[in-house]
Amino acid sequence: MGQVEVVVAHSQRATLRVGDVFLKIDGDTSHADVEVRAMAIAPVPTPHILWHRPPVLAIAAVPGKALGVLGEPSPASSAAWAAAGTAVRTLHDAPLPSFGGRRLDDLATELDSECEWLLANDVLPRDVIRRNREVAEIALRPWKPAFIHGDLQITHVFVDGDEVTGIIDWSEAGPGDAMFDLAILTLGHEERLDDLLDGYGDDADRDVIRGWWSLRSLVASRWLIEHGFDPDARGCEFDVLRARMREP
Repeated sequence: MGQVEVVVAHSQRATLRVGDVFLKIDGDTSHADVEVRAMAIAPVPTPHILWHRPPVLAIAAVPGKALGVLGEPSPASSAAWAAAGTAVRTLHDAPLPSFGGRRLDDLATELDSECEWLLANDVLPRDVIRRNREVAEIALRPWKPAFIHGDLQITHVFVDGDEVTGIIDWSEAGPGDAMFDLAILTLGHEERLDDLLDGYGDDADRDVIRGWWSLRSLVASRWLIEHGFDPDARGCEFDVLRARMREP
């Protein structure tokens, strides 16, 4: 028996690793239900489910390494990023799942609420919040639903050389805006967007992706702070928000 490694832990869920097995423990059993259903139909490499006994989901580790981590340059090649783009496009072109999804009105309400909290608590300068609130508006438009991962962080895409070996953590999957997935994968790694789109295709809307960079960073900051994470760490959410101030 290998040692127990705490991959992530907070008040809502925890993920442990024992050897080549990941144990995901979630207080909301609907998250694991969505994850199991999404991985069963996603047309891209996903982890093998070993067993599911709520509130625990056991999955096998996927080979390879993550594209990178937030706050550090990605060590993956341009070809690996393009392969990730091709995999994401395959997912987005698949039939829509019958579960999950978020309403545009709910996202707009959440953005308003989180901006108010950031202002009330002096978390960031007002001009940074105001500028990013304007940029975020670009993402809040009607979209054609696609099958999206919903939480496509850079640490959730694994590659071996230039090949995608697995995409993990599907609890937020459902119908949604394809540009959201592209934005989350390149959040804090904006310099790799061209590589990603080399594989995805040239019909991606870069302005909307920029809008999602701002929107995601604004709405995630309070949750990160309240759960012991630091959005002000190098290359993380606050740096993403500050970057918009350097643009025309």
